[in-house]
Amino acid sequence: MDVIDELLRSDPAIRWQALRDLADAPPDVVAAERARVAHEGWGARLLALQGSDGLWEGGACFPASYTGGEPGQPWTATMHTLQTLQILGLDPASEQARRAIALVAENGRWEHAGQRYFDGEVEPCINGRTIETGAYFGVDVSPLVERILGERLADGGWNCEAENGSVRSSFDTTINVLEGLLAYEQAAGSSPEVREARRAGEDYLLERGLFRRLSTGEVADATFLDFAFPYYWRHDVLRALDYFRRSGAAPDPRAAEAMEVVRSRQQPDGRWLLDRVHPGRVHFAFEDGVGRPSHWNTLRALRVLRWWED
Repeated sequence: MDVIDELLRSDPAIRWQALRDLADAPPDVVAAERARVAHEGWGARLLALQGSDGLWEGGACFPASYTGGEPGQPWTATMHTLQTLQILGLDPASEQARRAIALVAENGRWEHAGQRYFDGEVEPCINGRTIETGAYFGVDVSPLVERILGERLADGGWNCEAENGSVRSSFDTTINVLEGLLAYEQAAGSSPEVREARRAGEDYLLERGLFRRLSTGEVADATFLDFAFPYYWRHDVLRALDYFRRSGAAPDPRAAEAMEVVRSRQQPDGRWLLDRVHPGRVHFAFEDGVGRPSHWNTLRALRVLRWWED
């Protein structure tokens, strides 16, 4: 309980989710705390950084000022900021969210070819995230869903490199698309086509234990075992397990080893650390640094454990 109490003393974005997922608080208490995300803490700070044109840093995927040469990838443009606001739990019915999304819909254009923001562009990793934030914030993204359903590869998942000839899916692209399709189902209702695609993508990840190569059983990427926040477009086992929890699925035995990875990272004081920060320009930090206790990783790991054990 000391760990949960610590989460309940954190930012409103942490508190409302801890109340809902760990403390079983009444819905009205959860809703009241969630409403504070738009006015206080990280959520209010991100909203205040939106430009008069509705964009963050003047761009969809990249800041308007970006010319390359920076470490990593800048995370301050509109796509990454909207994803973060959604993870924080900004209420899509709030006045602040409605105003922000209307401006993005009106003025947002993708760097790829000037496509309107919620029409998406060509990469399924980008379009998966656009589906997720669009569906979450009440935008009709059904044409983009239709497009992405037709881009599923034979092994069940998706890959941004398919346009360059890749015929094998990737963990990163697949988790982005799955989260998008789940958000769409939760907002707009499901269909046999969406359900089939999501189940195939889930099987792609589960057949690989969420982090191993199917061909050799080796760890596909060591970073999949590190818990980062924010995670942006990058896959890791904690992100994947939290996706399955949100989906309402029963725990799948194929994810048991990944679950053990999560358990093994719990510290003696009951918390989890921040394992990684994906390099690049940010608006501000959400955590105290790599190797330090992480409210976000602790919240997500505790609710994944609860889902798995219940």
